[in-house]
Amino acid sequence: MENLKEIKPIADFNWDEFEQGEAVASASRKEQEAAYDNTLNNVKDQEVVIGTVTEINKRDVLVDIGFKSSGRISASEFRYNPELKVGDKVEVFIESQEDKKGQLVLSHRQARVARSWDRINEALEKDEVVRGYVKCRTKGGMIVDIFGIEAFLPGSQIDVRPIRDYDAYVDKTMEFKIVKINQDFKNVVVSHKVLIEAELEAQKAEIIGKLEKGQVLEGVVKNITSYGAFIDLGGIDGLVHITDLSWGRVSHPSEVVSLDQTLNVVILEFDEAKKRIALGLKQLQPHPWDSLDPNLKVGDKVKGKVVVLADYGAFIEVAPGVEGLVHISEMSWTQHIRSAQELLKVGDEVEAVILSLDREERKMSLGLKQLKEDPWENIDKRFPIGSRHTAKVRNFTNFGVFVEIEEGIDGLVHISDLSWTKKIKHPNEFTEVGAPLDIIVLEIDKENRRLSLGHKQIEENPWNAFEANFKVGTIHEGTIRDFVEKGAVISLPEGIEAFATPKHLVKQDGTQAVKGETLPFKVIEFNKDARRIIVSHSRTFEDEAKAEARASERAERAERQARNQDAAASIAATNASTEKATLGDLDALAALKEKLS
Repeated sequence: MENLKEIKPIADFNWDEFEQGEAVASASRKEQEAAYDNTLNNVKDQEVVIGTVTEINKRDVLVDIGFKSSGRISASEFRYNPELKVGDKVEVFIESQEDKKGQLVLSHRQARVARSWDRINEALEKDEVVRGYVKCRTKGGMIVDIFGIEAFLPGSQIDVRPIRDYDAYVDKTMEFKIVKINQDFKNVVVSHKVLIEAELEAQKAEIIGKLEKGQVLEGVVKNITSYGAFIDLGGIDGLVHITDLSWGRVSHPSEVVSLDQTLNVVILEFDEAKKRIALGLKQLQPHPWDSLDPNLKVGDKVKGKVVVLADYGAFIEVAPGVEGLVHISEMSWTQHIRSAQELLKVGDEVEAVILSLDREERKMSLGLKQLKEDPWENIDKRFPIGSRHTAKVRNFTNFGVFVEIEEGIDGLVHISDLSWTKKIKHPNEFTEVGAPLDIIVLEIDKENRRLSLGHKQIEENPWNAFEANFKVGTIHEGTIRDFVEKGAVISLPEGIEAFATPKHLVKQDGTQAVKGETLPFKVIEFNKDARRIIVSHSRTFEDEAKAEARASERAERAERQARNQDAAASIAATNASTEKATLGDLDALAALKEKLS
């Protein structure tokens, strides 16, 4: 208390400031602020420093860097590290020492990014294992936070097994290896699969060393493809090919096995170098042919299901794993089947007759048509030679018309048996598909199941009458119906057709006759056996002119012959008179010269 008596007021104390709430004079305050600032760390903007986590809540994380205030960082920047706790040291990036509110602005993400590329390159160079946080799913894989940088994790690099649920990996922290960096585009690719493969490699070597052909192992279906199923044998995979899944036909492996199914398989083959293992499932079951009914024999009827169709036939499964082939030739007595698909489809339940059975070769041939009576057995009684019928045109060929006499019974009308008189280049000129056609049975071939039919035979052969009417040299009016390769077809009376070459189509004025023109034609050839008539228009006027020329020539020749005969007679008479004269008889000689001159 005594010391209080010595207390003196400050000479320059600012009572106005004190009244307004200021504790000390301005000069003293500056000194205090300076002293306070000296106790704080010297920090700079855009700098990475180490801070201490002082508080964690759902929205923010408070970090103390030894500055006058703590920095508040969004909790989302620490999602990659769910184990973060108060007291942990973390890197932070100083964005600003003071914002508008005087608050220190920090960022953990930018601090990580600032040093992440160095860490990533170092991890790639040293082949280090890094931890990353799976942020979300994306097309083809996942996005992983590695040192604050978003890296791509391909779907194929997540696990050695195919991933069916990508979402199960979201929000998980996992270990990875950096496999690729694109510095230009700042792209990073990571893999979790390589870590698993490295662990499995040692297991594979151990497992393969113990494998033997014929060994039965337990495995789990890892993956199913169109060609087979991959089985996990406990660190190494083996393939059961689709043909080794079942003795029966399998369209897809999923019909026999399912994902994650545990089953026993037998080792068929394995390649230690390539680490490939061929497995079998059906081999653990007895072969169906060995358990086939021993009483089955040729001629027995069996029921089965169509499992495979081909152009040449159909495979019928008469028992699980036991199939027989029905060739297209054994499907119908009467139908002309070009492909098995015309009559059957996969899944059809059918009945068939056993045609052949070889248990050793495990082959069976079946027939469907044998369930019905063969209509060709009594074909000669139902359609005897010479009998007349009305058939239906089924289709054409270049050489004739196929007609259907009754359902399934076809015959051929050769193009030469369609008409007595018309020259038919193709059957479609004469009839059409679906049209009725009167026919006569000409020939029956039961062995080859063929009928030879005729249409023109319904009428008598008119060529016997044509022989008298169209003798060589006769002239008939005809119309040029059509031009063909070597001439023209001429329509003559009575519906008969003839042929004329181009040189015989020249008219008297030198021009060529045209299609549709009607002209007189002379028959220059008639062949009843070949049913061929050759005619000529040119000969109708050429022969007449030639006849006149020949007559004129004959008259001229007769006249010339008569003159020659008269001259010869005169010479003979002169010779007779001159025999009595001498060379000296000049009068006689002169008379002879005059006569001869």
